[in-house]
Amino acid sequence: MSKADVFRALHRKRAQGDPLVLPGPWDAASARVCAEAGFPALATPSAGVAASLGYEDGATPADEMFAAVARIVRAVDVPVSADVEGGYGLAPKELVERLLEAGVVGCNLEDSNGGVLKDPREHAEFLAEVRSAAADRLFVNARVDTFLHGDGDPERAIERAALYVAAGADCVYPILAPVDVLPLLRAGIQGPLNMVARLDGEGPSPAVLGELGATRVTFGPGLQRRAVAALREIADSLTK
Repeated sequence: MSKADVFRALHRKRAQGDPLVLPGPWDAASARVCAEAGFPALATPSAGVAASLGYEDGATPADEMFAAVARIVRAVDVPVSADVEGGYGLAPKELVERLLEAGVVGCNLEDSNGGVLKDPREHAEFLAEVRSAAADRLFVNARVDTFLHGDGDPERAIERAALYVAAGADCVYPILAPVDVLPLLRAGIQGPLNMVARLDGEGPSPAVLGELGATRVTFGPGLQRRAVAALREIADSLTK
């Protein structure tokens, strides 16, 4: 099996309460730590990688993002999926080529631009072209930004998700969806469902998210921000 096949298989037949947990490394060193801890796959966060490169979230040049992701892939043996935001304006074929050159097995693609939701049918066409160019070589996680930049209506999120699944998306990611609407989303969305978990103890655990319907759980830039906070405490202690 290819790494892409392995990654896809990790999403199948998950027991309730046992979602696929994907930590978000931001560089080669953090990727090695996550892989050595026993995680079967990793998912890079665009915001975490951007911070490690000195950029604000959404401001990383495409070449630098792909280069950073490639370094992460080279550092570990487990499959790596990459958050590539909205695709950096690349045509689907070129985007797929860049992703495969970086060595990833999957990608996140968001359906907003500059804080504004894209037309869902146009975005579905884009996803369909990505799927056509990638075939089974990439696992496409379609981010739905209804709760981030839209009106937060779960029915609108479900409608968007249906278009993206029909276009060939392997997984749907309704980022920042409230926990209380997760059962509704699970009932209305076909296939794997990605939810984000917090690392500050304020939100439900990955296991609870799994019980409510999540197939996989990611953390966004949470790990990178926790690491920076820990480093800041150490640095502060050294100046006293």
